[in-house]
Amino acid sequence: MSIWSRISEAISALAKGASLATVFDQLRSPPERSVAFTIAVIALGAKMAKADGRVTRDEVSAFREVFQIARADEAGAARVFNLARQDVAGYREYAARIGRMFQDDREMLCGLLEGLFHIALADGEYHPGEDRFLEDVAEDFGLSEGQFRALRARFAPDMADPYSVLGVSPDTDPAEIRKVWRQLVRDTHPDAMIARGLPEEAVKLAEKRMIAINRAWDDINEGA
Repeated sequence: MSIWSRISEAISALAKGASLATVFDQLRSPPERSVAFTIAVIALGAKMAKADGRVTRDEVSAFREVFQIARADEAGAARVFNLARQDVAGYREYAARIGRMFQDDREMLCGLLEGLFHIALADGEYHPGEDRFLEDVAEDFGLSEGQFRALRARFAPDMADPYSVLGVSPDTDPAEIRKVWRQLVRDTHPDAMIARGLPEEAVKLAEKRMIAINRAWDDINEGA
């Protein structure tokens, strides 16, 4: 059974009345973890589409960059999105449930939010509605305001300075900033992420995080 068949099966169970918690409880361990990650991004991505009132081709392409969809699975992928979009539950209810499901895996939650940022910024515009949506989702995930700002700065650098990208302030001791940067680089390394059991999609999304982290470090050093 392909991943998209498994995802479609899980979403169909939701459409028939199964609770999101019940479905995700069956998807907590590898390799089902990738299914859970993908469903969460699709479900919230479908909700986010309403934030700016449109789904562009760029946003669809951005999704495909992360979630490789074989031609044979395209119909199943479309069905998953449509089922999630038709669900009457509000996005904050989705986000809160997903936050509880992965409450012991902060990296997974940050990866999910990165996936949503990746899709939101794909059309070259960060809509105020998308910003409110993502800030709400981060809150429902249990992420701090600082964590949200750092994630946003990595994807929408025009909205923040390099210090926000690293999650520090301009008056932080330079030695401490270097320590934070080195730890972020270590944590974001693909081998480290795979060792923590994160799905392939989350690892792929972290490539952009690594670029932003190193650019921020370079900018801080150039301004020192």
